[in-house]
Amino acid sequence: MRKSAIRAVIFDMDGCLVDSEPLSLEAVAAEIRASGLSGMTADHVREKYLGISISTICQDIGETLGQACPEGFAERVEDRLFEAYKTGLRLIDGVLGLLEALDRAGIAVAIATGSSVRRLEKTLEMSGLGPHFDGRGLSSDQVKHGKPAPDLFLFAAERLGVPPSHCAVLEDSPHGIKGAAAAGMRPIGFVGGSHLKGCEAAQTSVLRSAGAVEVIDHLSRAYRALAPFRT
Repeated sequence: MRKSAIRAVIFDMDGCLVDSEPLSLEAVAAEIRASGLSGMTADHVREKYLGISISTICQDIGETLGQACPEGFAERVEDRLFEAYKTGLRLIDGVLGLLEALDRAGIAVAIATGSSVRRLEKTLEMSGLGPHFDGRGLSSDQVKHGKPAPDLFLFAAERLGVPPSHCAVLEDSPHGIKGAAAAGMRPIGFVGGSHLKGCEAAQTSVLRSAGAVEVIDHLSRAYRALAPFRT
């Protein structure tokens, strides 16, 4: 069966475009500890919540505490994160080269992130990636169901004007991989973020089990992973 040509690549943001996950995981863990769960660490957050929206995390924390999630939880997490961004935000190695290669090939790009619109906009501004995704940065805040539902990926495809079968998705979490597969897109796993250092093999297995057709450890390999499906 002939596979569809790839005409668009939809990126997860954190851990795929910007190496922000270590900062994000610690911001979430710190706010959870402040909410009353003293044993929470960044590693615990990664294992349980990687790729999950902050609203879902907040709901789960409330259930664990046996009460409503503390008011302003998401905003305080983001405030912690933006402060850390000032000195710690970095691009994933190879991002600019990949975006330039895709642009030369006429392949459209978009972002589909579980982060809030506020965090999406701030991250694009502080990382310098804004011009690459003008009008094509999309948040789970804008759809009814976040990852692993396909809603956000389908929304991105609609925004790009590209059929889902002609879209590839780059994701570092199993929730994103499942959502991309459910949307009828080509899911490619990524394990090159610093938050996965030392557990690349385990995460590769997790992503493949979730439906990733390929898993790469550096963005220089992403374009090659797409090439056989472009024509």
